[in-house]
Amino acid sequence: MKAEDAIVALGALAQGSRLATYRLLVKRGPQGYTPGELIQKLDIPAPTLSFHLRELVRAELVESRREGRFLYYSAAFARMRSLIDFLTDKCCSLSEVECDSTCTPVASAKRRQAS
Repeated sequence: MKAEDAIVALGALAQGSRLATYRLLVKRGPQGYTPGELIQKLDIPAPTLSFHLRELVRAELVESRREGRFLYYSAAFARMRSLIDFLTDKCCSLSEVECDSTCTPVASAKRRQAS
């Protein structure tokens, strides 16, 4: 992930309703929710939800898919993982003391286990 992509993604999450929507979609998993279900669960008016979903899709944090006449939104988990990896890349690499292992990005941990 490039810095510009991270800025767009973090900017999309820097609003209360969008963050709540995204967190709900992450909890739901790949199944996702229809806009109607999101409106009920989040108590957000339809036009407002539509605006927030558009921003999350633009940031590539949310994906949509059509099943028959229904549209489902779900979290883009690969993009979420890329953002987390970007934020934790080289974590503690400039530290002069032993770094806590919880800081280790998933991608780096996998590379170390493979060696």
